[in-house]
Amino acid sequence: MAAESSAEAFKTWRKVTVPNRCRIMMRLAQLIRDNMEELKMLVTTEQGKTLADAEGDVFRGLEVVEHACSMTSLQLGETMENVAANMDTYTYRQPLGVTAGITPFNFPAMIPLWMFPMAVTCGNTSIIKPSEKNPGACMKLVELATEAGLPDGVVNVIHGAKESVDFICDAPEIRAISFVGGNTAGEYIYARGTGNGKRVQANLGAKNHAVVMPDADKQHTINSLVGAACGAAGQRCMALSVAILVGDAANWLPDIVEAARKLKVGPGTEKVDLGPLITPAAKQRVHDILDTSAAQGAKIDLDGRNPQVPAGYEKGNFVGPTVVSGVTPQMDCYSEEIFGPVLNVMTAPTMEEAVNIINSNPYGNGTAIFTSNGAVARKFQYEVDAGQVGINTPIPVPLPMFSFTGSRKSIRGDINFYGKQAVNFFTQIKTITSNWNVAFATNQAAVNMPILK
Repeated sequence: MAAESSAEAFKTWRKVTVPNRCRIMMRLAQLIRDNMEELKMLVTTEQGKTLADAEGDVFRGLEVVEHACSMTSLQLGETMENVAANMDTYTYRQPLGVTAGITPFNFPAMIPLWMFPMAVTCGNTSIIKPSEKNPGACMKLVELATEAGLPDGVVNVIHGAKESVDFICDAPEIRAISFVGGNTAGEYIYARGTGNGKRVQANLGAKNHAVVMPDADKQHTINSLVGAACGAAGQRCMALSVAILVGDAANWLPDIVEAARKLKVGPGTEKVDLGPLITPAAKQRVHDILDTSAAQGAKIDLDGRNPQVPAGYEKGNFVGPTVVSGVTPQMDCYSEEIFGPVLNVMTAPTMEEAVNIINSNPYGNGTAIFTSNGAVARKFQYEVDAGQVGINTPIPVPLPMFSFTGSRKSIRGDINFYGKQAVNFFTQIKTITSNWNVAFATNQAAVNMPILK
């Protein structure tokens, strides 16, 4: 069983020195670079995203591995001497034990690399459950980790759907769970995992907004909106799915439509801009939301439901770039996370009203503003209630020296992924207070709360 194997491996792995764990991560980072072509092809053939986008998927995970190599600094404790006469206090950050990760289909390389490298470099063992839809890249990464020097049992992989999730939530050996995926599964895992006394960090759904001010650089903004809405066929938790055009920026709608129309759709192995959705059901769900939203009064300015694709791929799970205007918060295209290449366009008379729209939405993963006015940008970043803010940057996912800081309905748990937050999640603090006074008083036992002087 995976849990027993991981628990047994932990007994010896936790004793491996931190520098030696870092050296294994250094070798893993090099092996990922050496095997980049195979890894990105695995991502593309199983998940569907373009080869260029698949390389980005692997590379952003590789950056977390590189950051794990600095664990000798990240896992430092604290110390203070002379907290009282002849007494010192110091802390260690010690590993938890067996940890587990449950990963989604949309980033089959990056998300496993968010999880197990930081976990094992902190001294834990890890059980990874990749998406049953596309486990190949995760399997390859674990093979490379073994080749880099991880002993047997330090990282185990299990497969399956709900029964595997329940196993992770219930197994007493597992101390902490990391999850990235949708709200239904994430809320279930958080409730069941924490109910069993486990730490849980869960990144959930999103509805990310971009505010476009009239003074923004027009071409940069339009390119950013279209790319962030349609890249990876919209199957990103940080996709910009809503554009709020402020004031005269509403006149940019025709230009946004034309920019989206130029994107090419097809298999990710060819020279296209976006590939297919993950399943026929995902495609049908996008179609249904668009049908319902049109009936609710939305205008479909660019309809991607029957895109032109290369010959032989007509039956693929393709949805082309889609632009929907006249959107209101009550419409399905706004209230649902579509997970397709759909840009919803709203308008607002002022930046303040745009912020009200964003803050009224329950999700808080990320947002962006496009403007040439620094004062407006600073006001926006202060007032908007989202965990990650981009200024003239469409997908503000932090690099690994920071942490992924979604908020509100987009996260469960209070410790974020990667960066210093990951070290907090994967370790527990042990505090030691020592007294090496050679002249201990021995006249009488102390029964009162000590007052240290």
